[in-house]
Amino acid sequence: MNDVLGAAELRAMWHFDDPQESEAVLRAAADGAASLPGRQGELLTQVARALGLQKRFDEAHHVLDALEPITPAVAVRTMLERGRLQRDADEVPAALSSFEAAAVAAEWGGLETLEVDALHMLAIADPDRADVWASRAMAIVDGSADPETRRWAIALENNRGWDLMDLGRYAEALERFEASHRAALELGGPEQEQVARWAIARCLRALGRPVEALAMQRVLAEQRPDDPYVHEEIEALEDAVGFDG
Repeated sequence: MNDVLGAAELRAMWHFDDPQESEAVLRAAADGAASLPGRQGELLTQVARALGLQKRFDEAHHVLDALEPITPAVAVRTMLERGRLQRDADEVPAALSSFEAAAVAAEWGGLETLEVDALHMLAIADPDRADVWASRAMAIVDGSADPETRRWAIALENNRGWDLMDLGRYAEALERFEASHRAALELGGPEQEQVARWAIARCLRALGRPVEALAMQRVLAEQRPDDPYVHEEIEALEDAVGFDG
């Protein structure tokens, strides 16, 4: 067992739709890593994240308060998760400070994947400067040879697409969603690839191309029969094209 926690290994422990289950898995992993303090520290930062997703903010901060920055990765992850807790509690100035500190520490420590994570969170928490933070993150992604760092293109391009959708810049948004889909095909899993296709189809509806969008959503319905967002889109698109059943 390695003292450094790999991104892919950590991802396998997470179930973001079930933070209680994630907490249990992560706690068990942390307990099993008692002889590897760096690894255990990283895992405990993720326990704090799972607690935050359950709105158990005091408990989450207590977990982070107890950690020592024994490795650069533990230090950066502690700042990152502190920032996520602060953002979720609407403590935005404090969150921005934590994310900026995490980005700087990650850069100093050569932890480019965590640096991109911190910049990605800054783009979310600081919408007035989202372009600045996202551009910095994408510059790292584009210049990286690490698949885990490059994988961040999926989320970064998707987030930029939705920002452009909110601005009514649908043609530009479509370019970003298509870039996210390409990254998902190369580096992501089936879930990410399907979510990226859903975003493309949603953007096509906004662009006044409902027939194309409907065809895409119907394929997704076969792959994701229990996804309510797919079925909502199909209903809206069938109304738009005058589908009568």
